[in-house]
Amino acid sequence: MGMNSHTGDGQPASGEFELRSHTADVAVEATGDSISAVFGATAEGLAAAHVDTLPEDGGSTHEFSVTAESTSALLFDYLDRLIYLRDVESVLPVDNEARVTEENGEWQVEARFRGVPLQSIAAREVKAATYSEMDLSQQDGRWHAYVVLDV
Repeated sequence: MGMNSHTGDGQPASGEFELRSHTADVAVEATGDSISAVFGATAEGLAAAHVDTLPEDGGSTHEFSVTAESTSALLFDYLDRLIYLRDVESVLPVDNEARVTEENGEWQVEARFRGVPLQSIAAREVKAATYSEMDLSQQDGRWHAYVVLDV
């Protein structure tokens, strides 16, 4: 038989394929009146990448803080921590709130979210946030964030 599959009459089995372009990424684009608002909105986008509809109730409150030397590093580390907590606590972080401050050149986010148990929802896998094409900037007095997620 070898590598070819045959039908009973000795003819090769019919079948065909096409190679299609494939992307393993989804991007979150968020805006807000403040850097804190855009951090929270980006985290909500991360949650929305996991599920079709965000769960309205259930779960428990979680709090954490992260520090970094720049705003973009802080945003990356913040999202990375949310994904880590998702994996360790087996919860999806929703209703994300973030308070971003700067002191002596060091940026900090104090974060709070409601962790909905993963076993209670049908969540898709999001592997990581990436630095690829990441943008965190002020445009016309509003903050803008663009983050590519590896799914």
